[in-house]
Amino acid sequence: MSDTARLAPGDPAPAFSLPDAEGRTVSLSDYAGAPVIVYFYPKASTPGCTTQACDFRDNLAALQSHGYRVVGVSPDAGKALATFAEKQELPFPLLSDADHAVAEAYGAWGEKKNYGKVYEGLIRSTFVLDAEGRVEQAQYNVRAKGHVAKLRRDLGLEAPAAEG
Repeated sequence: MSDTARLAPGDPAPAFSLPDAEGRTVSLSDYAGAPVIVYFYPKASTPGCTTQACDFRDNLAALQSHGYRVVGVSPDAGKALATFAEKQELPFPLLSDADHAVAEAYGAWGEKKNYGKVYEGLIRSTFVLDAEGRVEQAQYNVRAKGHVAKLRRDLGLEAPAAEG
C-alpha cells in the first residue's frame, strides 16, 4: 500500500501535464497567474462523481467571478471523460491520470475502506492553488454532495442566491 504524503497550505503544488477528454495535453502551468481548483474524483459517470461534477458546473460562474479556474482529475481514460463531460455538459477540463501518478503526488491516492474491504484507490480530494502555484487549501476525503458550497464558504465566497 502506498503511503503518499499529504499536501498542506503553503506547499508548492506538484506540476502536472495530463491528457484531457480530447487527448490534448493540459498542464498546471497553463493556469499560471490565476488561482485554480484541482479536484480529484474516483470515476466518471458514477452517482457521487456526477453530483460533484455538476455541483462544480453549477457554481462555475461564481467561482470564475472570483478568478478561480476548475480542473477535474480522475484515473478514467479519455473516452470515459469525453462521454461524462458531454452528458453532464461540463465546461471545464477533465484530465486522465491513468497511472494515478498525479493523484499520488497530491496525496489523493491511498488506502480506502469500503464495506469492510481495504484497497488502494483515489481519495476524493480538492486543492485550491493560488496564482503563484502554492497550495492554499488541501481537502481530503471530501463528500460529493454539498462540497462546492462548503468550499465556497471556506474561500469566503458568497453562497449562491436562490434563483426564481
